[in-house]
Amino acid sequence: MEQKRFQEILRDKGLKVTAQRLLVLETIADHPDEHLTAEEIYELARRKYPEIGLATIYRTLQVLVELHVIEKISLDDGFARYEFGKEGTDGHHRHHHAVCLGCGAVISIEDDLLDGLEQAVRKRIGFQVTDHELNLYGFCRECLKKQNPEK
Repeated sequence: MEQKRFQEILRDKGLKVTAQRLLVLETIADHPDEHLTAEEIYELARRKYPEIGLATIYRTLQVLVELHVIEKISLDDGFARYEFGKEGTDGHHRHHHAVCLGCGAVISIEDDLLDGLEQAVRKRIGFQVTDHELNLYGFCRECLKKQNPEK
């Protein structure tokens, strides 16, 4: 995404376009598959804007989460992580995550694997799913190789 798009998103949400908000969005965009924590965003943002404070990062993240510009995700590792939300995508369900229990890698799964389940739930109990979140836990290819080097 580019800065113009970020400005449009902020304005569409009724937010003032500030350097700090743009910086947070750019930082997340520059690291699309890293699922950054607030502290990681802060450290990366300080490289471009040394005056920015951690409290500003937290406040900015909270506002962007509340307006669904970004999503706050939990991977059961004790940290809140951030990625683009529906406003930053095509409006469909968010992607899923595979979390390696060996090295901690987080792998995004872009396919929405639960469409069939959602349809079955609607048909069976009349419940319309509007969103979901799925995290799979296991071991990545590299960690599996370390566990079983002969395979």
